[in-house]
Amino acid sequence: MTAAQLALDRALRDEWGRLLALLVAQYRRLDLAEDGLADAFEAAARTWPRDGSPANPAAWLLTAARRRIIDRLRAEAVAARTLPRLLVEAELQEEAQHVMADAGEVVRDERLRLVLLCAHPVLSPESAAALTLRLVLGVSTADIARLFLVSTPTMAARLTRARQRVAGETFALPVGRDLDGRVDTAAQVAYLAFTAGYAPGSGADVLRSDVSAEAIRLARVLREVAPGRAELDALLALMLLQHSRRAARVDDHGRLVLMPDQDRSLWVHEEIDEAIALLTPYVDAAPAPYLLQALIAAEHALAATAGETDWSRISARYRELEELTGSPVVQLNRAVAVAEADGPLAGLALLEGLDLPGHRLPGARGELLLRAGRTDEARAELDRAVALCDNEAERAHLRRRRAQLD
Repeated sequence: MTAAQLALDRALRDEWGRLLALLVAQYRRLDLAEDGLADAFEAAARTWPRDGSPANPAAWLLTAARRRIIDRLRAEAVAARTLPRLLVEAELQEEAQHVMADAGEVVRDERLRLVLLCAHPVLSPESAAALTLRLVLGVSTADIARLFLVSTPTMAARLTRARQRVAGETFALPVGRDLDGRVDTAAQVAYLAFTAGYAPGSGADVLRSDVSAEAIRLARVLREVAPGRAELDALLALMLLQHSRRAARVDDHGRLVLMPDQDRSLWVHEEIDEAIALLTPYVDAAPAPYLLQALIAAEHALAATAGETDWSRISARYRELEELTGSPVVQLNRAVAVAEADGPLAGLALLEGLDLPGHRLPGARGELLLRAGRTDEARAELDRAVALCDNEAERAHLRRRRAQLD
């Protein structure tokens, strides 16, 4: 890859959301801002390899986008008046108009407004996630469609509806509880996107690390635009710890590898170190969902071998998390941890009465029953898990465990 291509990729990754937010503030239309910025990137892809990348890529792209937007406004001067516009404070709009795009000036960062616009309560979580990936991170519609397992036309229509829903909203920074709620929603969007990468519902993939990588990128943007929030530090740490194991989760034949059997030399220790540094100030902080999950993941990451894992501490963290959330998934995970610490019967006792759809509950019960020597019951539970599992790789793993009983 040439230096110009590297500069363009870096600009797309780091500057898309910043530039789009500034253009939205100035022109008050998402469609204009997006199309103009996309045209600017296309122009850069044509000219930078020939002429060399500019000293200030962001300023170059902003100037090019503005020129294309002005050309389009001239062409649609009448129609533009009838299109919905975002409500932008006059002061912000005026300031955006006067941001100079010369080579020596840093482009103003208005991404927080853009992130919070995408987290508007008028949008469903799925629409908020898709719109955030498109507007804040610059992920293409085709790539978002692939991440959400839908066709490109379906995703394009979904994004269009989401844009229309927020077109008349205010491009302002909310305050108080509204601000906290929007940041929480944006964090939930990042968390849901990340979890989707490691818990695909159906198909052949055990994991989809591209989805999780985009979610991590969103979490980094959230921390940049809303610094000093403990929950965002914990969220990013949690993601990094889980993501660091991606190369060890699947073997060369595409088969699922459980954590006790993973080759820990394949874990990305730079990401683990970054996560531990993020968590260190909060080890004794008040319990919170992202923090407790991150501290559990850290226990796994810091154990040199699977046999050195401190399951008593992990089960204690899960107890705190269960008390905080009441989640049946957390109860299932706690039962597995308790079984590691105190034996399979202790774990099975915690699963009594638990109601959880899908294959994970019978799969966990089957494993614990097998360890307890109750083979016939284990066989029945694993048969249930196989029947309920939609993911091909996970189903193959369950079938192998079931075959071992015969």
